[in-house]
Amino acid sequence: MNVVDSSGWIEFLGGGANADFFAKAVSDAPRLVVPTICVFEVCRWMRRELGERRALDAMALMQQGSIIDLDATLAMSAARLSLELKLPMADSIVLATARASEATLWTQDHDFEGIDDVKYIAKKKAAK
Repeated sequence: MNVVDSSGWIEFLGGGANADFFAKAVSDAPRLVVPTICVFEVCRWMRRELGERRALDAMALMQQGSIIDLDATLAMSAARLSLELKLPMADSIVLATARASEATLWTQDHDFEGIDDVKYIAKKKAAK
């Protein structure tokens, strides 16, 4: 199973320098787990940066995976992870979702660097 965090989705959908790194996880819909917090963050970013149409296309792609709602169990796990690993709220929810789903987390968010079961790649600067 795979979870792509919001930074990975945005990189992939925006055709960023690390898009290929996330392509395998995003394109394997039967093994793709999507935390609802990622739906929120990606939809907000897409609407702001690329417009309503691109946001709707992104949401359709994300919904090909299994959307996982934040429930009390995940929230409690995320709170524990946030304290243990000093992660922000959204990051801890994404990691808790990945762990509950026994999934690998794919990211370019440096907050996850060095955490078990995380495939991390450093964010590349956009070419000018």
